[in-house]
Amino acid sequence: MKVAVVKYNAGNIFSVIHALQRMGVEPLLTDSPQELRSADRVIFPGQGEASGAMHYLRERGLDQVIISLNQPVLGICIGQQLMCRHSEEGDVDCLGIFDAEVKRFVPIRHEDKIPHMGWNSIEIIHNSQFTIHNSWMHQHQSAIVAAEDKFRIQNSNLQIQSEKLFQGLPPDAFVYFVHSYYVPVCDHTAAVTEYIHPFSAAMHKDNFYATQFHPEKSGAVGQQILKNFLEN
Repeated sequence: MKVAVVKYNAGNIFSVIHALQRMGVEPLLTDSPQELRSADRVIFPGQGEASGAMHYLRERGLDQVIISLNQPVLGICIGQQLMCRHSEEGDVDCLGIFDAEVKRFVPIRHEDKIPHMGWNSIEIIHNSQFTIHNSWMHQHQSAIVAAEDKFRIQNSNLQIQSEKLFQGLPPDAFVYFVHSYYVPVCDHTAAVTEYIHPFSAAMHKDNFYATQFHPEKSGAVGQQILKNFLEN
């Protein structure tokens, strides 16, 4: 299997490469359109700033290459955010794969620290099995359930594909986050995490998957997610 990692001006890319190597996969780090299009799987990782990253991608035509890919693609951290329609970070239009707006966290309580950094749980959206855990989420349950219902009705077959990304995970799975911007819960949300309020911890549309968290830094849980992406 040929696994390509998108090469661009973002940090943390080599953490993903090392995680794949630990799994016995030797990925190709490339910004070549031909290499990206011919890969069996493409991973679009990174940490960085949205407007600068989009400028870099557009200068090299990589924005059009990424949105045209037909094989499974996994965006990680800023990769998920750049796959959305627009980001408040630098007020920039992004790739538009997911019709969603990336927003900046705004602290509500004194203890709310930005960035959201560290381990947190994920709630995978299943057929009518999404549960609400606390008072804030109770207040917003109708919006979350509406998004889940719309996702299920319009994308029932795709939801099955989305859930494959999380096969084999324990019910209390924790993953590692580092981010100051987030994607609200929307039609393409595949998993939810709460920090200040619920947000899209993972997303899915067609052949495009994305996680706000870092699977390459999330221990056995993250390794299982990467394994699922490569094998399913």
